[in-house]
Amino acid sequence: MITSADLTRVAIALLALLLVAHAGGALFQRFRQPRVIGEILGGLVLGPTVLGQVWPGAVAWMFTDDLTTRAVIGFVQQLGLFLLMFIAGVDARRRMRGTERRVIGAVSSVGLVVPFAFGLLAVALVPMDSLWGENANQTSFVLVFAIAVAVTSIPVISRIMHDLGLLRTGFARVVLGVAVVEDVILYVVLAVAVDLATPSGPATGLPGALGLQAGSTADILYHTLTTLGLLVLLFAFAPRVNQWIGAHPGVKGPLSTTSRRLIVLLAFVVGFLVLDLEAFLGAFVAGIFVGTPRRGSAGPDEVEERRSAAQDSIRRFAFAFFIPCYFALVGVNLNLAHGFEVGWFLVFLTGACLVKAASTYVGGRLAGLPDRPTRHLSVALNARGGPGIVLATVALGAGIVNEEFYIWLVLLAILTSVAAGIYLERVSIDDLDLTIAEHDQPDLATSAGRSAA
Repeated sequence: MITSADLTRVAIALLALLLVAHAGGALFQRFRQPRVIGEILGGLVLGPTVLGQVWPGAVAWMFTDDLTTRAVIGFVQQLGLFLLMFIAGVDARRRMRGTERRVIGAVSSVGLVVPFAFGLLAVALVPMDSLWGENANQTSFVLVFAIAVAVTSIPVISRIMHDLGLLRTGFARVVLGVAVVEDVILYVVLAVAVDLATPSGPATGLPGALGLQAGSTADILYHTLTTLGLLVLLFAFAPRVNQWIGAHPGVKGPLSTTSRRLIVLLAFVVGFLVLDLEAFLGAFVAGIFVGTPRRGSAGPDEVEERRSAAQDSIRRFAFAFFIPCYFALVGVNLNLAHGFEVGWFLVFLTGACLVKAASTYVGGRLAGLPDRPTRHLSVALNARGGPGIVLATVALGAGIVNEEFYIWLVLLAILTSVAAGIYLERVSIDDLDLTIAEHDQPDLATSAGRSAA
């Protein structure tokens, strides 16, 4: 049972996390920068990097190694991760109904193939064993490295678009469409990478009941096929399941729509844990499930209004408490005071940005976009934000990367997100919208010119 002293310590730590997270987020938002970056930097101030240098006893007292305190704060951080992934899943399912599919397909395809090829080449040519975690192997590290180069932030880039008034433009639809396609695939790859890094021994959950050995070929096949199979089944049957639920009011019972969504979230997380799949992916899949359109017994407007209200209530509470705590704890866990290889980090930062920009540019040009909008896409899709942070925390927790490479991944996410925000703020809305519009209607304009002639 938690003691009064432990409860006091946890309450003060959570209060401090909320204060620095919201203060940093509000400051960055005021300057039209991603709020998440301010939340992370707020945690950086609260952690060993800043406060730990002037008052180390305070940091040690709040974030002690005591098992009870670590368990409670760790649980809050995990809930923040689950809610973040859940909301990203809801947004992802909705964004998939956008237009500009040819551009989205070309950019996302090249944007995945090129970074993975770069990751394989970089790891083959440059010794990186010093960046491995205790459970890493060549394959798991290459996958994490490639994901770090390829990932794009759905939450951060959508927030940037919203703050700059770009969310309804064709440019935003393309950027978010590409981010959705890439992130869905990359989260699956990350789950496989974590499974590959699992230490040898008896597997847990269903694989353990089947007698599989963790890390064996059969175990890897199980995790890969099960993950992909669940995603296929989800996209195939989620609309029908949601329609059936909407047509049977008795199934819904007395629970509110918000309560049902939270139950679905935890049910998917528990289900994925029982299957020995990654819990964060279960939260993401739960978001996709509840975000899938369905028809209810009420009119479409009423159904959509109820769904939007429920999602907004979850989003407001999550972004008021759990998600800011999650990102602030990312900052707390960063210890820049001990230093790291700045030179090699700059090489990694430059290489990751150039490869991502180049792959996006090539994809856009292959899809027929002119030079200017393609350059805008290259910068926007370099923002790694939240997914980059998720990658860093999950990879560190799985022992794939060490503390130094964790810092590299977090700084990559922060710097690319800030750079995207600054760049897009300097580009006019009309310019972004017209670049896509001009691409969408070249034949119409040509035909009109010929008719006039």
